Amino acid sequence: MPCSDRSLERGDPLLGTAGYGERWFLVEIDGAWGAHAFLQSPLDPALARALVTRIESAGIRPLAIRRTGRTSLQRRAQAEWRWAAVDARVGHERVHWGVVSDPAELMRVPLDGSSGTPSTEPLICVCTHARHDQCCAVKGRPVVTALAEVYPAATWECSHLGGDRFAATMILFPHGLYYGRVNGAEAPGLVDAYLHGRIEPRLFRGRSSLPNVVQAAAAFARANRGDNRIDAFEYESWTESGGVHTVSFRHPGEHAGEHLVVRLGETRSEPLLSTCAAGSAQPVREFELRSIASR
Repeated sequence: MPCSDRSLERGDPLLGTAGYGERWFLVEIDGAWGAHAFLQSPLDPALARALVTRIESAGIRPLAIRRTGRTSLQRRAQAEWRWAAVDARVGHERVHWGVVSDPAELMRVPLDGSSGTPSTEPLICVCTHARHDQCCAVKGRPVVTALAEVYPAATWECSHLGGDRFAATMILFPHGLYYGRVNGAEAPGLVDAYLHGRIEPRLFRGRSSLPNVVQAAAAFARANRGDNRIDAFEYESWTESGGVHTVSFRHPGEHAGEHLVVRLGETRSEPLLSTCAAGSAQPVREFELRSIASR
């Protein structure tokens, strides 16, 4: 059984599972991707290694992107390499786009996007990275096809995002909002909610610029207060003692400046196969709510 079907059958929780990434650097790489989308691609291998090293050494996550629905002939004819520098940090959300005519020029592009053109449009990335996990391709492609019909300029296929067992996985930039178990029928509604400043909690995994504990705490706070605005809960602090995490948020709520304290316990799941290629079952981290209180 595919890993995403096993995950759904078990009811693995989505909250607090978004992969971490404060800043991202996206590169359009047309053509087939191997298990590593940069190193096993149409890019020269030496250039690809140098580029990935440059990006990761700056504390930035690399992500390969490509348009959906293109023929193999169109992909082989790639003459330009678009790039996007994304800042997903809370309060710094932005996307800058640029393009080069030779992929070697990517080594000279400022990773902060300062040489690019700022964009106010959303950037939708759906994982279709088949060589990394078959679930991403099987479940991701119908999603990216549906989104491309509604948001053709904003929609991209992308390489591995993490959480293959939650395929189809999607991230919405510049806020870095992760969704899982997305299907083609629901995907446009998730983007529409994003454009209106809201999160759809049922399929929401977390925000990439926040630690997993804080993502989970924010999900519990959101459910408790019934507030699904993207910026409703302003993260203030996080401490841990005796296996209990205490996360504080500022929330306007009914009382301006309300401070909300969420206490979480951390547990381990039963051993599971988290990807289709996993050779041994391992437990994964999960979170349970202990309490929520105002102060």
